[in-house]
Amino acid sequence: MEKIKLLIIGSGPAGYTAAIYAGRANLSPVLIEGMQPGGQLTTTTEVENFPGFPDGIDANELMENMRSQAERFGCKFIMSAVERADFSSAPYRLWLDDDTEIIADSVIIATGASAKYLGLPDEQKYMGMGVSACATCDGFFYRKKVVAVVGGGDTACEEAHYLSGLANKVYLIVRKPYLRASQIMQERVLNNDKIDVLLETNTLGLYGENGVEGAHVVYKKGEPGEKQYDLPIDGFFLAIGHRPNSDVFKPWIETDEIGYIKTKDGSPCTSIPGIYAAGDVADPHYRQAIIAAGSGAKAAMEAEKYLSSLK
Repeated sequence: MEKIKLLIIGSGPAGYTAAIYAGRANLSPVLIEGMQPGGQLTTTTEVENFPGFPDGIDANELMENMRSQAERFGCKFIMSAVERADFSSAPYRLWLDDDTEIIADSVIIATGASAKYLGLPDEQKYMGMGVSACATCDGFFYRKKVVAVVGGGDTACEEAHYLSGLANKVYLIVRKPYLRASQIMQERVLNNDKIDVLLETNTLGLYGENGVEGAHVVYKKGEPGEKQYDLPIDGFFLAIGHRPNSDVFKPWIETDEIGYIKTKDGSPCTSIPGIYAAGDVADPHYRQAIIAAGSGAKAAMEAEKYLSSLK
C-alpha cells in the first residue's frame, strides 16, 4: 500500500501536463500510464496544430517530450491501469491491475475517451495510413483528395462538412436509410455539392498497397437489391462516436448519459472534493490535444489549492 499526495490517472496531453504543473508545485505526483502511454494522440502520425512546432511534430515524439518534462519535475510513473476505486471518503483508495493499493489525498482523472470503430481488421491495418477518427486532427493531410466519413449523426455531418473545405470529394457512408443528425446539420450536408451521402451503405473492408486506396462497400446489405462495389478513396474517417474511459469511476463520480465526467462551471472540479477530471474523459465536444493539455494544467492548479487547504 502506497500513500501519496496526488495521483494522476492517464498519460495523454491532459495527464502529462497535469504532472508537469503538479511537479513544479512540489506535489510529488504519481502518474498511472495505462496500457497506451501517450494516449489517443499516439494513434496518429504527425501533429501540425500544437502550438510551438511550425513544421509539425511526430505524435509519439510530442508525448515523449511531455513525459520527459514531467519526469524532470519529479513525477513518478507506474506502467499499470486502475481496476477499481473507492471515493467514498478522503483519502481516496484505488487498486491497480496487479492488486497494488494506492491511497491518495487527491486524484486527477485523465483517462481520455476511445473512438468507436466498426471492428474491421483493416481499420487497425491502415491506422495512420488513411484511417483516422479525428477530422480536425488529420484532415489537413487530405487536401484536394477524396475521403469518406462513416456515421449519420451530428458528429459525422460536422466532420464531413469540415473535410469538404479541404478535400475535393467527401462521401458520407450511412448505415441507416436516413441521417440521425439535427435538421440544421442535415441541411448543411445535403446542400453541400462536395458531399455525397450514401444511405443504407455498410463498409466491408479497405484496400490499398501502402495506405488506403479505397473501401469495399455494400448497398442494402442482406436485402433485395443488394449491391457490392469498391469506392476509391484516399482517407477513411470514423465518426460513430467516442466512449469515455470512465467506467471504473462511475459508482462515485457524476457522469452524463454517455459516460463523460461532469465538472463544475468550466472548471475541472467534479462532485467530489479533491477529485478532478481533465481532457477527453470530461470533454464531449472538442477532443483536441491543446485543450486537453490546458485542462490538465487547470486540474493540477485546483489540486494544489485543495492539498494546501488540507494542511
